[in-house]
Amino acid sequence: MRLSKQQADMITVEAKDIFGPNARVKLFGSRMDDNKRGGDIDLLVELPHPVMQPVLASARLEARLMQVLGLQKIDVIVSAPNIASTPIHAVAAQGIVL
Repeated sequence: MRLSKQQADMITVEAKDIFGPNARVKLFGSRMDDNKRGGDIDLLVELPHPVMQPVLASARLEARLMQVLGLQKIDVIVSAPNIASTPIHAVAAQGIVL
C-alpha cells in the first residue's frame, strides 16, 4: 500500500468526521500496488446507514483531504443502503481497509 500510516490515519479521521463514526474506508486502485508509481488516491467509504447528499459529502471529504495531504488527485466513492451499487463499487469493495 502506497500510503503511510499517518496518511491512512488522517484519511480515516476525516472520513469519520464527515460520514460518522461507523464509516469504514478502503483504499483501492493503483495505490494498493507497491510496485507502481504515482496515481490518484481512490477511496471507498462504506456506511451501514443511509447518507443524505452523498455527492456533497464526498466532495467535502476530497477537499479536506487535499488540505491535510497536499494537493493531489483524490477520488471518493460512497457505498450506503440508499445508494445504487455500480460496477466500480464491486471493484472498490476489494480494496484495503484503512
